[in-house]
Amino acid sequence: MNALIEAMGLSVLRQFDPEAAHGLAIRALRAGLTPKPGPVRSDRLAMTLAGMTLPNPVGLAAGFDKNATAIAPLSAAGFGFIEVGAATPLPQSGNDKPRLFRLTEDRAAINRFGFNNDGMDAICARIKAAKRTIPVGLNLGANKTSTDRAADFARVMEAARDHVDFATVNVSSPNTEKLRDLQGKAALAGLLEGVMAVRGNKPVMLKIAPDLTESEIEDVAQVAQDAGVAAIIATNTTLSREGLKSAHKVETGGLSGAPLFEKSTRVLARLSTLTDVPLIGVGGISNADQAYAKICAGACAVQLYTALVYGGLSMVGTIARGIDANLKRDGFANVAEAVGSKRSDWF
Repeated sequence: MNALIEAMGLSVLRQFDPEAAHGLAIRALRAGLTPKPGPVRSDRLAMTLAGMTLPNPVGLAAGFDKNATAIAPLSAAGFGFIEVGAATPLPQSGNDKPRLFRLTEDRAAINRFGFNNDGMDAICARIKAAKRTIPVGLNLGANKTSTDRAADFARVMEAARDHVDFATVNVSSPNTEKLRDLQGKAALAGLLEGVMAVRGNKPVMLKIAPDLTESEIEDVAQVAQDAGVAAIIATNTTLSREGLKSAHKVETGGLSGAPLFEKSTRVLARLSTLTDVPLIGVGGISNADQAYAKICAGACAVQLYTALVYGGLSMVGTIARGIDANLKRDGFANVAEAVGSKRSDWF
């Protein structure tokens, strides 16, 4: 019955503009109109990431709950951890609408939001007040008009450190002009140094783009290792439009969803040969086999977002249980044993 209700809800939401539909979905979560199965748990799925105990390795990627208004219901949706934001020091409206496009034929989406959010003070207050049963992290961003974007990341980290379980430095969004320039070796090292100096005891992660060259991937791996980041999230959205069918493929912004799976997984697998820093796989996951493939390529955990637009929140539990079944089938006692077991498939 829950699956039928969810399917009907998704059908209704698709009649709305994508951004309006997303807003309605958040309101439905807050109103308690979605199932609350709680995190999927098993001895095989339970794990530790960056010192945090997770019931399972399936997380929610940043961007779904930008303003941290639905932490409690999302914590009960089956995830092992969630990430909210991105938050910038000052509130900002982001780019002009329309700025979110469904590519239904491609099971994908293009967005050019531009870090629209309520600002770090409001978001941190909501995180502090939220009831949660799993780790909650904050994606850090920089204001569009900032003259020192690296300093913006440190400001948000300092404001959030007493309220979050982890934070993610997001220099990989393609929707804030020149933000990706901060992925360069020297710029990234300086930015991370500033964030790490004010993080307290909270783990800091780094989210990277899938469009990096081989040498850039090597630089990121080295800088991340030297800086002591707790994990690398691979990857954010792509600027590529290769193989798309939808008429919306001409829209500018970051592409997420099914077409990103292979590209992001190749970057993930390559990173796993370059660094011992734990990796989180995100990009194009829509079923348990794809989530498990990310783990076997080198990820110790995964994150979802765009697939939820097409499959609904019930897929969170389905994916977690599917990972568990795959681990059992392959004779792995836990997730850690499977990490990187098939990375060579991606070279």
